[in-house]
Order: sequence, then C-alpha cells, then structure tokens
Amino acid sequence: MDVVVIETPPLGDRSYLVHDGDVALVVDPQRDIDRVEAAARDAGVRITHVAETHLHNDYVTGGLVLAEKHGAAYLVNAEDHVTFTRVPVSDGQVLRVGRLVVTVVATPGHTHTHLSYVVRDEAHDGGPAAVFSGGSLLYGSVGRTDLVSSHDTATLAHHQYSSVRRLVSSAHPDAPLYPTHGFGSFCSTGPASRQESSTIGEQALSNHALTDPDEDHFVAELLENLTAYPAYYAHMSPLNAAGPGAADLSVPDSVEAGELGRRLRAGEWVVDLRHRVAFADSHLQGSVCFEYGRGENFTSYLGWVIPWNQPLTLLGPFDEVEKAIRDLARIGIDSPDAAVGPHPGEWAPGYPQASYPHGDWTLLLRERNPEDVVLDVRRPDEFGTSHVAGALNIPVYELLGRITEVPDARIWVHCATGYRAGVAASLLDRAGRDVVLVNARFRDAAGAGIEVAT
Repeated sequence: MDVVVIETPPLGDRSYLVHDGDVALVVDPQRDIDRVEAAARDAGVRITHVAETHLHNDYVTGGLVLAEKHGAAYLVNAEDHVTFTRVPVSDGQVLRVGRLVVTVVATPGHTHTHLSYVVRDEAHDGGPAAVFSGGSLLYGSVGRTDLVSSHDTATLAHHQYSSVRRLVSSAHPDAPLYPTHGFGSFCSTGPASRQESSTIGEQALSNHALTDPDEDHFVAELLENLTAYPAYYAHMSPLNAAGPGAADLSVPDSVEAGELGRRLRAGEWVVDLRHRVAFADSHLQGSVCFEYGRGENFTSYLGWVIPWNQPLTLLGPFDEVEKAIRDLARIGIDSPDAAVGPHPGEWAPGYPQASYPHGDWTLLLRERNPEDVVLDVRRPDEFGTSHVAGALNIPVYELLGRITEVPDARIWVHCATGYRAGVAASLLDRAGRDVVLVNARFRDAAGAGIEVAT
C-alpha cells in the first residue's frame, strides 16, 4: 500500500491517493482534480473508488466529478442527504479496493455524519493499517464542532471526544494517521500543528482529545478555543450536497480598459493581486488589495471579506491570476474576469490611480497625532491577548459592515503580519478614508517603542 499526499496549503487541507500498485482509492479530493489525476498517472494506477469523510465546510469537493470521469464508486455516508447518485456507506462496512481492505468507521463530531476510513493491505497481514480521519482526529487537535449549528456545537464536541477514542481503538498504534484538516485550516481547533506526519500511537500520547480524562473539561476547553471562521463556509456544505460540477481553471481574455473603468466606477469588486506595498504606492482607484504572494491567505480572506456571489475581476500578472482562479474555484467562486499585466497602467491606461502612505512602527511612533486612530484588524482573541494601547479593534472580516464605526480621522491600520492590514487599508481607501498601512509584525511593536496593553 502506498499513500500519496496531495496538499492544498492555501486552505490548510490534504487529499490522499491510496493504492496497491494497480488500483486506487482517493480520499477527500479537492475540486481541481487534475492534481489527483496527475498523481494517479505518476503511480501508474487506476482510480476505482473515491471516498468523502464528510460534506466539507471549507471547500467544494471534486469527488463527484472525479468519480464520474473515471467510472469510480463514490463513497458517501448513507445518512447524508444528497441529490446525486453515490455508493452509500455506513459504520462497520468493509469494502475491497484491489488488495486494499477499507473499513468504514463512524466518527461524528466535526459533523453529525462524519466518517473515517481504516485501510489495510491484505498482502501484508499484520502490518499497520492507514487511518484517514478527515476532520475527526487531527495532529495535536480535532476538527471544530461549531460548523453545523450553534445549537449542536456542544453535543458534537461530546461526540468528538468519543469518536477519536473509538478511532484510536480501531487501529494499531503504529498506524499512520492521515487527516484532511489541521495544516492551517479554519476547520481545526487551536493553533495549527507543525507536524508533517504522525501515528495513532503518537496522538494517543500527546493529543489533548485523547489525554484529557475528563470529557466535560475537554468539551469546555474546545468550546473556549473556537474562533471565527470564514463566511464562505456557509455555502460549502450545501454546494457539496447538491453535487458540484467541474471547475473551469482557464484564464479569460483581459477585460478591456473602458469596461474595467466602468466596473470600478460602479463599485464592483476589482481585486489587485500585487503585494500590499506596491498597491499602497499606486493602484486603480476603487480597487482592493488581496495580495496573492504564495497564496496562503488569499483564498480564505477574499472569500471571508467580499460578499458572496458578487461579480469579481482580478488584476495581476498572468501566473498569479491563473493560480488565484484555481484557488477561488476550490471555494465555489467560479470564472472570475481578469485584466492581466504587471501594473495599473497596463490594466486601464488613463484611469485615475490612488495611493496611501505605508511604513513600520517607527513611522507610527514618529508621525501619529493625538486625534489619529489605530485600527487593529486582528481577531478579538488576538486583540484580547495584547494590543496597542488605545487601539480600536474591528476584525478585517467585519470591517465592511462596521466601517462607519471608525472615527473620521487619520487611520493607522495594522494586524499581526501586515496581510490583513493590507486588505483593510484598501477597503478604507476605497471608502474614501485617510489611511496609513502599518506594514509590520505586531510582535515588533513593543520593541519599537509602541505602548502595548495586555
């Protein structure tokens, strides 16, 4: 048995291709299935089964399209209400995938109908199985339990406590563990683990969900550590239950300059993918900054901040536009328009450009006036731990709806690293506010002489 890991760092998730050298099972595929197909070609195997651990809340699945394209059995919990044809599976069911023996284990908690899969190779009887745990048991933590309903959160947390224990008892301690979430995904609870791999035995010794002997204490701790999650999550599970179609990953022809100007004047969402400093120095008036960079923050924050199902136009170099289209397709934002080029002058020659100041903490220390506002756009839990004395806290994902709460003064906007501040500064600039981007890490503020409150 071989397991090929297919990572999606922008969402903090993993998919898996599990094969015996001839046929393969795919677990939790992302919507851009070409990566899975490439892995299957490289391994020289046929995809005969595709399995979902749950109807995902953080991305649109590629499972249905992949299964239909390859004539594979599509394994989905029999209790899930879906509108497409699938192979319904239930707790305790055993399936064959070539030499591989796949046992279905009910692990409710992340969702009511969550499943895990324990896979062993019958040719190596006695060797450790592989455990595919989805959003159940993660490296160092578990999947969050508040995505279904606020009324179900505590109940699902209790289920999660029981489920991970049941899952651990179903496999040998040496069995490698392959979760879908937990690599930066907002679907996990607590800080992201830095582990790249783990086993059932390692987690039994270190994971708080397995080491805490008091179920009520575990539940209370889990609930206390739940933080905000992206607004687009509300649309993912319904899309997955309806059976999402194939993604169009092609880069469209560039929007003509006059049409782009019309969209900007009309207040449509025009997204500049360049670095936040380049955007601050010069950008098309009315555009907003969601820098792409390596893509780690792009998808989650764009899907969180910009209202759902709005016309979207991307601005940037071809390679970044191409990657952004792929990333957005994973969360159901399909076929955005684009203007391709390295700078504003190429996108809309003659259209008004804007700019605003930027600098580090020393600039704030030197030029801040008493009437100025320091706006912290981190999450409330981050702000509560420590913050600039006297700062106003409005999380970036709430700023559009609360922008009138920001006083009419010069606004110095910051976050933990500069990324969210770059987004927030562009939103404020779009609204005609006087803004300065603090492009610095919050952890450096006190060392620069800024008064920090805890």
